[in-house]
Amino acid sequence: MGFGTLLDILGSTIIGGMLLMILLRMNDAAVQNNYNYTGERIVQQNLVDVVKLLEYDFRKIGYCANWQAFPNPALGIIRADSNRIHFLTDLVTTGNPFGDGIMDTLKYYLGPTSELTVTPNPYDRLLYRVVNSNTPRGSNLGITQFKLTYFDANGDRIISMPASPPLGIAAIQIDIAVENPAAYGNDYGADKRVIWRQVRLPARNFSLR
Repeated sequence: MGFGTLLDILGSTIIGGMLLMILLRMNDAAVQNNYNYTGERIVQQNLVDVVKLLEYDFRKIGYCANWQAFPNPALGIIRADSNRIHFLTDLVTTGNPFGDGIMDTLKYYLGPTSELTVTPNPYDRLLYRVVNSNTPRGSNLGITQFKLTYFDANGDRIISMPASPPLGIAAIQIDIAVENPAAYGNDYGADKRVIWRQVRLPARNFSLR
């Protein structure tokens, strides 16, 4: 075997190794892009789901199918702070699409970050929706922020509220941030976060009938 042949073999080996490295990098990039795309789709879907539920429930604060059973909807909000709200509403069911005329209590609140340890994301938290006195059960939708801001009938922000209803709330601003609970490469930067804001959501039942 001549020297030229050895050079050809060596050159072929080097070129083949380079092509293999390129192929491996392309495969890794394809896997990463696919994982990121799927993660973004899941985050968007989770955001849509939680927003639809929040808007539906919040618009029914103080609602009752039998208005005489709850004539003052201004008393609908029992407790409110930056990441927790407790209110009265008449929940609908399949058998009672307009409610049964009996007021239910509904609570929304965000759990602590230390509570959710089964996901790699260190910032996601459980969002709880508790009906009446049922056992609290949270949903892990990748929520990292659930912030509520309250406004009175004049449009002014309410800084401090009275100890008991009526709280004087006429509109609510909802801020939500959602992230992937298990992002590729554990990348949880701000650019991976999806943020949504409902500006001053009014409840039709806040005012007296």
